[in-house]
Amino acid sequence: MCGIIGIVGLRPVAGRLMDALRRLEYRGYDSAGIALIQDGRIARRRASGKLDQLDALLARDPLDGLIGIGHTRWATHGEPSTANAHPHIGRHVAVVHNGIIENFKALREELIAAGHQFTSETDTEVIAHLLSDHLAAGIEPRLAVKQTLDRLEGAFALAILIDGKDRLMYGARRGSPLVVGLADGECFLGSDAIALAGLCNRICYLEEGDWAELHGDHFALFDAAGDPVERPLVHSSVSGVMVDKGNHRHFMLKEIYEQPTVVGQTLGSYLDPLAETVTVPGLCFDPKALSRITLIACGTSYYAAMIAQYWLEHYAKIPVTVDIASEFRYRQPVMTRGGLSLFISQSGETADTLAALRHCKAEGQITATIVNVAQSTMAREADMVFPTHAGPEIGVASTKAFTCQLAVLAALSIAFGVARGHIDQTEQAALVRVLNEIPSRMSEALQAEQQVASHAADLSRARDVLYLGRGADYPLALEGALKLKEISYIHAEGYAAGEIKHGPIALIDPNVPVIVIAPKGPLFEKTISNMEEVIARGGKVILMSCKEGIASQGRTAGNSIEMPAVHPLASPLVYAIPVQLLAYHTAVLKGTDVDQPRNLAKSVTVE
Repeated sequence: MCGIIGIVGLRPVAGRLMDALRRLEYRGYDSAGIALIQDGRIARRRASGKLDQLDALLARDPLDGLIGIGHTRWATHGEPSTANAHPHIGRHVAVVHNGIIENFKALREELIAAGHQFTSETDTEVIAHLLSDHLAAGIEPRLAVKQTLDRLEGAFALAILIDGKDRLMYGARRGSPLVVGLADGECFLGSDAIALAGLCNRICYLEEGDWAELHGDHFALFDAAGDPVERPLVHSSVSGVMVDKGNHRHFMLKEIYEQPTVVGQTLGSYLDPLAETVTVPGLCFDPKALSRITLIACGTSYYAAMIAQYWLEHYAKIPVTVDIASEFRYRQPVMTRGGLSLFISQSGETADTLAALRHCKAEGQITATIVNVAQSTMAREADMVFPTHAGPEIGVASTKAFTCQLAVLAALSIAFGVARGHIDQTEQAALVRVLNEIPSRMSEALQAEQQVASHAADLSRARDVLYLGRGADYPLALEGALKLKEISYIHAEGYAAGEIKHGPIALIDPNVPVIVIAPKGPLFEKTISNMEEVIARGGKVILMSCKEGIASQGRTAGNSIEMPAVHPLASPLVYAIPVQLLAYHTAVLKGTDVDQPRNLAKSVTVE
């Protein structure tokens, strides 16, 4: 995850910005930069690679100032390079940014038509030019920032410097976390409390849609409508060596809320939203030559593989087999010549999955892995790595690692479909737009948390819970049941909705809640028909669907969770949010150890 730091100081800030960026290295990055107001004007230094490169640049060409911003970047829009590194500069401002600006292409074209020249491939640069235009028109800074934010679509956290303003900084969040700090006449901005460790111990967590105006000895907060708001200023005891829960009760909840950001960053590694294409850097095999894909994983990663089977067969027309890693070798599988074996693991160290990878290599398969740890054993041993950018996941029950895996698998499905001639440029562009909008739709889904939590009391009293879904939402039903089992210790099962009448319907009674995952789409009516069979037998249903889907089911509207309307490709990522939140709030009510559930380990490194 990209990292942000900002300081409105009384003493030089360059060294302190660099110290904060070092504390943010744990999030992962491929370039870094800082910008300061020096002698009344914005000055910046940027470098590709690790912070040592930026350090060396500052040693040769130092910066001096009392206000500045810094950033560590995971490449999203545009390759890792100095030109694409943050901060980005317009005529009057410097900006650092986490997240994705969905409508940046339209904004960029508008700005180019107005005479602006762009020097990067990033979405971030449009913010700097757009805000510069407002300031050049004589609009005062606070209103100019508000008008700029109103034009942006997507999920983001921002820190902004304005030329000539050495006691003024702006920050904003929509879908990506941001923290304001205060100490001894100085103000601070950070992407998390760790960035501010050692700088201040009084912090304020911005809420969704908030933006901030910092003036050294004080700050003001505004909501999305531009109205002044107050948020609690709390004491932070976070040190630079801790991973922080932020203002969340558990790591799991924090990681659920990080998903719009990390999914956006992961997608950004595979999408070129300007060209509206999917790119797979360094692809070492020809998708046209593949005879079969074998997907192998354990636990939650296995359910990600099951979802990908629907996508790969639909978009790329490749035969796909999905295997549980712990069973794979023992059934003596017949491997197809010219096949790809793709292994999915958060840690890259899962013993069963690693053993399966070695078996497939010995069988002459092309091997690739989707991992969150670039230096893991699987990453080193596979022929190719498709990285996720989830950042550290502390909660044992996987959340953001799961959706980042789905993000990679969705991108690969489209890329393979294009390479094999089953997706033309027009369809590719449309699908890239769908993927690019996912972080925003996930942010919208998070806004339903209280609606989700209202159903947790009933679930917490249940002994058994069923989850139903069709198509790619069937594996999500399996994942929902797993999440509930993992952290609340309630027995739960997921079923393909069409299978309910082939046995599981015998379990239905008023004491067995049934969670129905039914986004509006090609399989909606069939899923609802199965839901009606449950209701007819006295089952208590909780329907997860969009506004239109819920409205069509009047008698279940009181037991529903409303999600944004999304394309079928996006639904597993967006609907993962309520599935995770439902398990989380049920576990909290039951008083279990949410982050470290009994008998479970984060990484299973023995068979």
